[in-house]
Amino acid sequence: MKDPVREQVIKLLRGGQAHLTLDDVLKDFPAKLRAVKPKGAPHNAWQLVEHMRLALWDILEFSRDAKHVSPPWPEGYWPKDETPPTDAAWKKSIAAIQRDIAAMEKLVENPKTDLYTKIPHGTGQNILREALLVADHNAYHVGQLMFLRRMLESM
Repeated sequence: MKDPVREQVIKLLRGGQAHLTLDDVLKDFPAKLRAVKPKGAPHNAWQLVEHMRLALWDILEFSRDAKHVSPPWPEGYWPKDETPPTDAAWKKSIAAIQRDIAAMEKLVENPKTDLYTKIPHGTGQNILREALLVADHNAYHVGQLMFLRRMLESM
């Protein structure tokens, strides 16, 4: 890839430059802490992971499918339950995030993808904006997850 904009956006999507990666934060995240919400915390780890998955999926699908219908805001972007139903559900959610980040990377990497033209079914968005939104949103919530994990492990 020779396009410096695409290269930098891919690096942002992968994380790990100025921030920890999602993999770093979630590696060996104790199962017993996934649904624990410290006093004053707005969300637990499961809620944050699922929110990241749902928002990322929506942004990706909006970016590549004119027929995509976004979930209702805000309830459609948060899990209904505060507890992961199973360990498999936790792993499945993380795998979906990783898969959708990779799909967004492929969209950005593809030289046929026009990063700057407005998405026809949008309201002014373009692929560059959507990819940066994914990177920004993920970085924000990875930071929340790291802070939450440190709080929980020190209790």
